[in-house]
Amino acid sequence: MPKDSAISVSRQTEIVSAAIEVFAELGYYRATTAKVAERANISQPYIFKFFATKEELLREALKVSWMRITDSFTHVVSTTPSDRLEEELISAYARIMYEHRNEVLLQMQAQTIMDASIIEIMREGFSKSRQIVHHAFLEAGIPRAAERTMLFLARGMLCNISMSLDIPELMNIDD
Repeated sequence: MPKDSAISVSRQTEIVSAAIEVFAELGYYRATTAKVAERANISQPYIFKFFATKEELLREALKVSWMRITDSFTHVVSTTPSDRLEEELISAYARIMYEHRNEVLLQMQAQTIMDASIIEIMREGFSKSRQIVHHAFLEAGIPRAAERTMLFLARGMLCNISMSLDIPELMNIDD
């Protein structure tokens, strides 16, 4: 890869990371490319070298956040014995929630954006995550794999709410 190309990829990654932070903190509609540029320590016009619009930047940020989840789940599925599969998938998602909190918050916000391209990215992310987990549960011989997949995903959504509102008792299953 030529040096300029590597720098461009690095800068694009920095811009997306800054956008994730700004969108998560301010919300997509209140966030501006000027705020993203400030967070990335670049000029606002430099953002437009990589992303034509703020919406395009949001789409890329969402794709990055979903890729983190699906890559993590794929890794767990390929390296974990079937008797520990669900536990390790839960642990992997918990790590994402705490190490990449802003990505989770961004996804939560994106669920309320009624733009066809954003909806499609969210559908694809959820669908791929569901497919990975469901297939792994089937292969592992987990009874009622479809139901367990749904419960796994529902628990993830509840974890998101618990984290975002700082109410850990939502996740307390011990009476």
